[in-house]
Amino acid sequence: MYIFAFPFNIRRYIYTSYLSERLTVPLLLSGGRREHKQESYPCRRLNHSPPTKEIYKKMTESPLEVQRRLHEERERIICAMVRESLRTKNSYKERVNSEHRLKVFVDQYLESTLRLKDVYVDEDGLRKAEINAVSGPNEFAEFYTRFRRLKEAHRNAPNEIVVPLSVEFQRFTENGNDLYQNDADLVEFTDEEGYGRFLDLHECYDKFINLKGVERVDYITYINTFDDVQSIPKSKKNAEYRAYLGFLMDYLVDVIARVKPLLDISEDLVKAEQEFENQWEEGTFPGWPKESVSALSHSGAFLDLSPFQTVEELKTVGLNRLKSALMALGLKCGGTLDERAQRLFSTKGKTANEIDSSLFAKTSAAEQMKRERDRQKEIAKMEAQLAYFAQQVEDLRKATRENVERKQARVFGEYEEDEEEIGNISDEQEEEDIPYNPKNLPLGWDGKPIPYWLYKLHGLNLSFPCEICGNQVYKGPKAFQKHFSEWRHAHGMRCLGIPNTAHFANITSISDALDLWNKLREEKESVRFKAEVEEEYEDSLGNVVNKKTYEDLRRQDLFYNVLTAAEFYDKNQ
Repeated sequence: MYIFAFPFNIRRYIYTSYLSERLTVPLLLSGGRREHKQESYPCRRLNHSPPTKEIYKKMTESPLEVQRRLHEERERIICAMVRESLRTKNSYKERVNSEHRLKVFVDQYLESTLRLKDVYVDEDGLRKAEINAVSGPNEFAEFYTRFRRLKEAHRNAPNEIVVPLSVEFQRFTENGNDLYQNDADLVEFTDEEGYGRFLDLHECYDKFINLKGVERVDYITYINTFDDVQSIPKSKKNAEYRAYLGFLMDYLVDVIARVKPLLDISEDLVKAEQEFENQWEEGTFPGWPKESVSALSHSGAFLDLSPFQTVEELKTVGLNRLKSALMALGLKCGGTLDERAQRLFSTKGKTANEIDSSLFAKTSAAEQMKRERDRQKEIAKMEAQLAYFAQQVEDLRKATRENVERKQARVFGEYEEDEEEIGNISDEQEEEDIPYNPKNLPLGWDGKPIPYWLYKLHGLNLSFPCEICGNQVYKGPKAFQKHFSEWRHAHGMRCLGIPNTAHFANITSISDALDLWNKLREEKESVRFKAEVEEEYEDSLGNVVNKKTYEDLRRQDLFYNVLTAAEFYDKNQ
């Protein structure tokens, strides 16, 4: 058996179901194998699948024969998966197609295992009855009875051809080879996706920039931050935002299914949801702090409208205060700031009977709060799922960002050539595209190493390490001098608690920077104005004393006699 020739993600699909049947049948009977659910994604599957349905049509009514054929089919599926795994894939497109073919094999293997489990369970008792018939005292009579049925079946259908499983799987393998030779597209991708190399987030980006209250960003920034939903204000996460999240998550799930068909995300997604539930109960989920529930939240608080003359003045109290006042009156408390302010201002000077009945809420305040909390939890759960899906496509996101930046630097006439070459780039071609660069020279505008004389002219052969920048090495004096005004060096200085001023130019050692900073602080301390010694006071007689002497004399009410006291002191000396 070649089960250990598979990658781990394939073995996880088939390991439990295979060993449960081979090593111990009770495990298979007890449902020890995890149920496999076939996800439905909007992508085109293989045109050729293993001939399982045709096999079942040709099976006899014997449960033992059904059992034998199912075991044989599972063995042949595993052999086909091994051959597919060992097949050489020269391009990214072939690797994606191979994973989809393996996914078909895995699904068929699990389907056969489920059918085999039903045979072992034997709910109708046919398998047990047949075993008793062939192993009882009349086994020879049973044998000749079946032999007569077999001869009669061949007599009634003399031209019926029985195709063994080996032939049918051979045909399927040949069809797969034809697909490889023709370089067929087994899965549909858009031109922007490059057959699974990149993400196509243009539709998601259009929906994002049309949301109310979100910051407008360019497409490249959106690619980097589409999962950074904590920066969006909580008050802007409405039904439109929820629809945007659902659209984005549907696309990410679809991409994962098309690019990584063998990836089983169900278990990890359940763990992510459990972690979200814990964070939600503790109030530590990012962007959704736990609100304190009080009597004011449920019953509201009345607001005196007499100081407010217009709706604009009423809007200054804020969304939460307007909501509390509307809840106290039993009115609808939803909507924007303008809608809430207008609704509340329309009740000014009116009694409860004079207020328009359409403004009253149909449900109680407590029910509204519970409904609002459930809505917020649902949106927060979608954000947690979005964070997990974003982790799964992190490599695609990085490649997409680089691809978009490269396209923006190209002219329009080069787009079509790039799209044709993306899907057919082989691993050997990628290695050949790397220029020969034994001296590790920097690349020029054409992607080739610059001349060595130019390398020496600019001093790029000199390395300048900077301990403040985290031991970052800068090539050449120009880059070294420039880095003192860049963000990395400034961040390192802030971490040390030192201002990035001109005093610290050309200093790269942390100890030198700290010593210089302490010396500068001592110099500033020595020349700093000291009020107790240098601040002077003068009385009405023109006597000048420092602050300390003045404070002492003022407490003794001797300030006006300071000169006499000084003379008296001198005489006593």
